[in-house]
Amino acid sequence: MASDVQNNGVRQHIPLLVILMLGLFLAILNQTLLNVAMPHLMNEFGVTATTIQWLSTGFLLVNGMLIPLSAFLIERFGAKALFIVAMSCFTLGTFICGAAPNFSTMLIGRLIQGIGGGVLQPLVMTMILYIFPPEIRGKGMGIFGLAMMFAPAAGPTLSGWIIQNYNWRLMFYGMVPFGVAVIILAIFTLKNLFEPKKIKLDIFGTIASFIGVGFLLYGVSEAGKNGWTDAVVLSTIIIGTAAIIIFILQQLRSSKPMLDFRVFKYDMFSLANVISSIVTFALYTGMFLLPIYLQNLRGFTPLESGLLMLPGALVMLVMSPISGILFDKLGPRPLAIVGLLITFITTYEFTTLTVSSSYEYILVLYMVRTFGMSLLMMPVMTAGMNQLPRHLNGHGTAMSNTLRQVVGSLGTSLITTIYTNRTSFHYANMANQADSSDPNFMQQFQQMVQSISQSMHIPLEQAKTQALAMISGQAQLQSNVLGLDDAFFWASGLIILGFLLSLFLRDVRKDKNHAIKKESRKEVRMLPAPKSAVEKA
Repeated sequence: MASDVQNNGVRQHIPLLVILMLGLFLAILNQTLLNVAMPHLMNEFGVTATTIQWLSTGFLLVNGMLIPLSAFLIERFGAKALFIVAMSCFTLGTFICGAAPNFSTMLIGRLIQGIGGGVLQPLVMTMILYIFPPEIRGKGMGIFGLAMMFAPAAGPTLSGWIIQNYNWRLMFYGMVPFGVAVIILAIFTLKNLFEPKKIKLDIFGTIASFIGVGFLLYGVSEAGKNGWTDAVVLSTIIIGTAAIIIFILQQLRSSKPMLDFRVFKYDMFSLANVISSIVTFALYTGMFLLPIYLQNLRGFTPLESGLLMLPGALVMLVMSPISGILFDKLGPRPLAIVGLLITFITTYEFTTLTVSSSYEYILVLYMVRTFGMSLLMMPVMTAGMNQLPRHLNGHGTAMSNTLRQVVGSLGTSLITTIYTNRTSFHYANMANQADSSDPNFMQQFQQMVQSISQSMHIPLEQAKTQALAMISGQAQLQSNVLGLDDAFFWASGLIILGFLLSLFLRDVRKDKNHAIKKESRKEVRMLPAPKSAVEKA
């Protein structure tokens, strides 16, 4: 009976959920669409790779800086007004990007998009937590996972198809009508589930948060390209870390914190966020390294690279709501254990990639890996959020999304560092093996020169240059693949840690049920004993 009442309560919010998920899907999809188009935009605007990267870095910074502020914004302005403003910013920014005549204009469009994206994720998550009670929250978070996991997985395929067949501007223009439609629907159908409160903005906390998150995100995102010892990287990371520490101390002293760090006193919320950070790191490892392997090392087109990831995206699409239903029935621990085990095995298999690994093998491996992750992302996050009281939901979602943003950026930089360092290490080893004082090597080299000279009808000196270039190219290719394998190996080790931590997950709904039963028994014991027949007489 209680379950029927809960389900009926959710059904009345279906139009609201559809609008929220459409808006969130568009915002997250846009983040991954641009990655494949970067080389084309470099040629279009005549800028360097370092400059074009600001389209991602700028979006990331604005997005990340606004997420810690989201709990205050939701409480102050309410869901309807905030959603409409966020979607309007996203749609306006998307139109500016599509119409951009130069790089500066496109960067402005991306920054405006970042304002919308930074608010939408925690807002939608908070609304879902409010609509779905803990007993059936797995279903709600499964729906949330449709956008969170399917959109970034489908993005590379869609962008690759557009780049190969149409103009890159279609990636942005195509989203504008959908954005406008979502805004119109929201104006007429969206309602506030809770009334806005007139609360004051913490100016000092806001400035400290902006500086801390902004500088830290910038520092770790640049570390992957410039190295961790670069002066700018080190200074921005130090400034960002110091500002975050000041922000945390100031928020802990505040009676009405903008972002309540007391959510970490709830053990399952803290544990779930550590596991979620590890899973996010593993997810970004695959999303970052596989396109490099497929396009840069194997020569596949962006569309072929995207198509390889499409079946995995479809697995996530199907499994996300199913994993939510399984969570409601089984709790978090079985799903997390099975999901992390699958993720570990498949990630470790990626450490065996070679220059001749088949496309079909990688496709199947990636599909199985996404299946494992679909059992993880939303159930683990839900396990943590279920422990928080309702008044802390907004703070919990803001905290989880901030951590995910930082870990995603940090993970990409760490993986880049591991990949580049190990590639250099393997190349140096191969160079040492090509020793001119080694008779065996020199004999093979001379045979190669002779073969090239005869087949190409060129002088021996020219053939020697050609042979050296071929050896260097092969060594570079082999060392890159080995460096990539090593990066997956480190990711596998981290997943093992997540697996061990998942053994300590528990279903906090049982804690609450146990507390309710205990309280009921206590109340029964306190009731007066019934009178006997003699006493009544």
